[in-house]
Amino acid sequence: MKKIFLLVVLLAIVFTGRVLAQNSQTQSLLTSYYDIKNALINADATVAASKAAEFSKELVNMDMKSMAEADMNIFMGLKDKLAFDAKHILESKDIAHQREHFATFSANLFKLAKAVKLTKAPVYYAYCPMKKSYWLSDNAGIKNPYFGKQMLTCGAVKETIK
Repeated sequence: MKKIFLLVVLLAIVFTGRVLAQNSQTQSLLTSYYDIKNALINADATVAASKAAEFSKELVNMDMKSMAEADMNIFMGLKDKLAFDAKHILESKDIAHQREHFATFSANLFKLAKAVKLTKAPVYYAYCPMKKSYWLSDNAGIKNPYFGKQMLTCGAVKETIK
């Protein structure tokens, strides 16, 4: 009986460790995304490029072994798309070009966030009617990354992922 109990405890520890490792990694990825969004809100192309480089590094360093197989498959299906847009954001100093790639970048990260729990905190999916594009946010307040100060509060939260 003790052996079964110890086995169950050991499996629980291993599983919990894998979940915590995944949450830490995906949280870092999401935080890097939020940093890019905030740089675009402030119309700071240099910081956006720097934060996109951080996102790219987080993406490359993701430990697939810590993910459940279903999560890993979803992640692998979106990894190249996320890397493509992050690369374009980091290689450009043109804020308009960065914002163009941020739209598809956000759409792909939303697909990932819908399928894989990236964080324990809510993720808000906001929409800009002028750009006809979405972005993710860590709070429900609207700060538009597509137009920055020109139209800072233009948009609305369309969905909340909990």
